[in-house]
Amino acid sequence: MDVPQPISTQIHDETWAGVTYHIRGELVPELQVDLQDAAVFFEHHTLLWKQTHVKIELRKMSGAIKRKIAGGEFFVTKAVGPGRIAFSRDSPGQLIPLHLSDGGGIDVREHQFVAATDNIDFSFERIRGVRNALFTGSGFFMDKFRAKHGDAIVWIHGHGNVFAVDLDDRESIDVEPGGWLYKDLSVRMAAHTSGLRAGFFAGGGNFTWNRFTGPGRVAIQTMYIAPLEGETE
Repeated sequence: MDVPQPISTQIHDETWAGVTYHIRGELVPELQVDLQDAAVFFEHHTLLWKQTHVKIELRKMSGAIKRKIAGGEFFVTKAVGPGRIAFSRDSPGQLIPLHLSDGGGIDVREHQFVAATDNIDFSFERIRGVRNALFTGSGFFMDKFRAKHGDAIVWIHGHGNVFAVDLDDRESIDVEPGGWLYKDLSVRMAAHTSGLRAGFFAGGGNFTWNRFTGPGRVAIQTMYIAPLEGETE
């Protein structure tokens, strides 16, 4: 298996799915999007600045009430051009653009989404099978983005530095539970627990990984920041 490689995200004048964007900065990077015919939606707290003639609207999220109970929010926000708008998160890390061709999709861990083109379907899934101390045995949400209406982009934030690996068919990698950032739809994820022992008769604890099996991409972030209790992100 190839080892995960760093993702470079200093991007200028990249165009995909009807928008041109730029990713600038090192420690807490900025995503800048030039809106013309296409709109983007985003979590309201990621907005950094906008030109005054860019309009901001509310975008209803499917399944919002169910997600609100679990700590999400009823609405995400939509920006309509023409004009420029910029986003960032209050954390050191990297902004990653994910280009999706029509019919494609990506799964992203919760609380990492920054923005996306408005033509993408956004839903979520509660993952209950990954039980460990990090998630207190109750699982977590995985955001699901599907390009069902043409080419689309999702921009996400990875804490620290971000590395990616392409897994061949049935090839696997074990990732610390706070470490994975996104995966292709073709990649399977499951909990894998190993017992720890000091000797033949000695007892020990358990260590739980998220095991990802290909084919497809998996991205790993080098720092994990747990959402605050009750945080509405």
